[in-house]
Amino acid sequence: MTIKPNIGILNALIRISLGFTLLAWTTAKLVKRPWRDSYLIVAFVAAMKIGEGIVRYCPLTALFENWGDTQENQNSQQSNEIDTETILPYNPT
Repeated sequence: MTIKPNIGILNALIRISLGFTLLAWTTAKLVKRPWRDSYLIVAFVAAMKIGEGIVRYCPLTALFENWGDTQENQNSQQSNEIDTETILPYNPT
């Protein structure tokens, strides 16, 4: 499995800046309330977004692209079967 960049530069810059913003917000909240687990989860998500922006690879985008490709392949196989039935003439004998 090769990992190629699947998001654009502008999308990557947006992910990096929003990731740093969320990470700064959650670390400030964690200083006040360190017992809250929800802030820790948001911090992990923000760090993941920063990483996605730096690498320019989003696993969810790749998953949806691969899922769309499999759906198109299934639809094309079904349409090929339907086309062969409509092309052949009906012979009642």
